[in-house]
Amino acid sequence: MLSPSERELLGSVANQCDHVDKEQTRAAVKAILRELIEIAPGRSVELRIPPFAATQIVEGHTHRRGTPAAVVELNAVTLCQLAIGHSAWVVLVDQGLILASGERSDLSLLFPLPI
Repeated sequence: MLSPSERELLGSVANQCDHVDKEQTRAAVKAILRELIEIAPGRSVELRIPPFAATQIVEGHTHRRGTPAAVVELNAVTLCQLAIGHSAWVVLVDQGLILASGERSDLSLLFPLPI
C-alpha cells in the first residue's frame, strides 16, 4: 500500500507541480509499479513509462524475449492521474495519452489504486 508521503507525491506529479523534479517523478512511478505488481502479478503485459521504468504485470501468457504480445505505454503524469483517480482509462486512451495494444492490455480495472 502506498504511504501517505507517496500518495502526496503522486498528487504533485499528477498536477504537474513545478517543484517536482525528475527523481521525484521516478520515485512516484516506481511506487505505482510496485503496487501494480502486487495487485496484478504476472508477465503477460509490458507496462512502459518512459524514461522512468517498465515492468511486466497481469497473469496470462508469460513473455520471455522480444516484444511482448501486449504493451501499454504512457507518461508519468498520466500514470499518476490514473493511480489517484483524477482521470479515467477510457478517456486517456481516447485522448491518445495511453497507447495500449494486444490481449489483456486494457488495464482499466486496476485504476485508481486502492488507498
